[in-house]
Amino acid sequence: MEGSHLIIRDEEFRQLKSVLRRILLESHSKVVFLVDKNGQLLCSVGEEEGYDTMALSSLAAGNIAASGGLARLIGEKEFSILFHQGEKDNMHISLIDNRVILVVIFDARTPVGLVRLRVKKSNRNVLRVLEEIDARLHFTADEEMIFEELTDEDIDKLFK
Repeated sequence: MEGSHLIIRDEEFRQLKSVLRRILLESHSKVVFLVDKNGQLLCSVGEEEGYDTMALSSLAAGNIAASGGLARLIGEKEFSILFHQGEKDNMHISLIDNRVILVVIFDARTPVGLVRLRVKKSNRNVLRVLEEIDARLHFTADEEMIFEELTDEDIDKLFK
C-alpha cells in the first residue's frame, strides 16, 4: 500500500486520534498530527488553532522526502526521524512504516528524549490501525472482484 492514499473510516479515525492524544498527553506536547507521505493531513490533536496544520503537513512530507534524498547521498536508505529545534518550539518528525509521518510540536519544557520515547512506543499502535485499514481495503477489493465477475445475464437470472 506504499504510495497509495489511505481511506480511513470513522472508527479507524477515532483510533488514530486516540493514539495521537496519548502521545500528546504523555509527552506534554502542544500538538501532534499524522500525515500521509503525500502531505495530506490525516488527523491531529492538541492546540491546532495556533498552527496551519495543512501547510505544516505538506512541508513535513516535503522535509521527509528531502531528507530521504540526503540519506541516499550518503548511502543510507532513509532518515526516519527528524528534529528541528527553535527558540520557543521544537518539532519531532518521524516516518512510520515508510507510509505516514508523525509530527509532534513541543516547547522547551519537554525534553526531546521524552518525545522520542513516546513516539517510539506509539508507532506500533499506529501500525496496528494501518494494518486494519489494509485488511479492510484488501477485503473490499476482493468483494469488488466478485461483482466484476457478474455479467448482465447473471443479474437477469437473479430476478427471474
